[in-house]
Amino acid sequence: MSADIGVAVIGFGLGGRVFHAPFVSAVPGLKLEAIVQRKGDAAAKAYPFTTTGVRILRSVEEALDDPAIGLVVVSTPNETHFALAKQALEAGKHVVIDKPFAATSAQAKELVALAKAKGLVLVPFHNRRWDGDFLTVKRVLAEGSVGRLVTFESHFDRFRPLPREGTWKEAGDDANGMLFDLGPHLVDQALALFGTPDAITASVRKDRDETAIEDAFDITLHFTRDGRGLLAHCRTSMLACDAAPRFLLHGTRGSFKKYGLDPQEPALVAGAKVPVMGSGDAWLEEDVMAWGTLSVAPEPADPATLVKHEVITERGDYRGFYANVRDAINGDAEQAVTPEDGYRVVRLLEMARESSREGRTLKVVF
Repeated sequence: MSADIGVAVIGFGLGGRVFHAPFVSAVPGLKLEAIVQRKGDAAAKAYPFTTTGVRILRSVEEALDDPAIGLVVVSTPNETHFALAKQALEAGKHVVIDKPFAATSAQAKELVALAKAKGLVLVPFHNRRWDGDFLTVKRVLAEGSVGRLVTFESHFDRFRPLPREGTWKEAGDDANGMLFDLGPHLVDQALALFGTPDAITASVRKDRDETAIEDAFDITLHFTRDGRGLLAHCRTSMLACDAAPRFLLHGTRGSFKKYGLDPQEPALVAGAKVPVMGSGDAWLEEDVMAWGTLSVAPEPADPATLVKHEVITERGDYRGFYANVRDAINGDAEQAVTPEDGYRVVRLLEMARESSREGRTLKVVF
């Protein structure tokens, strides 16, 4: 039985508070030792030492110098990810990096090489592979429900016509903006489903009247599967008052359509507690009203006669991400999300900007 792996979460904004600390705490074999919050008392209020044993540290160095901490989670403003991850790896810590994995592919490549040289586990936080809607799409495709897939659309939309004040997320840095905020999730999911694309075509834009960041993008990834073409469209807009389907699949037998986002994030923001994995307490199930719809033509020769039915959404569970990180560190499993996955996503996001700027389709070369 391996000893618990001590974990320090660096940063206690939305990421640390909602996506990291609760799920680290809910996975047996991981122990939330510390949260690094340079100022403020939000972490101390959420994790009182007297009841949780979680220490609140005021510097990264305190965490890196602590032998009780074996895994560091970087959940800080985007432009700091590379420097903090590099510092943690050089200190001999395993590292999880919230998206984006790095601000550039050169930075990503350097982190991959450093982790390999030191024999450390380095994991991009591509947690959306554990979204219930994405797991449902995987099942629909595995079952061949829509026939041969020809187009795949993945939307992650918001409606925020005015920039938010006082947040680094609206600051004009290449590491910020929707391309490097939501783009990593959408692109990683497409790669997880379909592998390496042949080419990329993209439009990366500033659609709002006032904005310092890229607030919209359309990325088309061109794939070849079994000698036939497949297009995967990844799209985000901050001017989507009436949101598009989260997923829309079209194939030779029919279509699958799914609205709404995985319920884990809003539930946690609203105060839900994540039960300990294996405790028997159920985590979230999506409401039946949010289930997707499968529409198929049982007889292709009679395409006007369609059969429609609801598709139960798989249960999403971000605890699975951290359970895999634990097992990878202990040598009990292969990494589900590799550092090379992080590099490829960042490289494709760079290519999306290049494609948009030049107005042309680019061949994908990693």
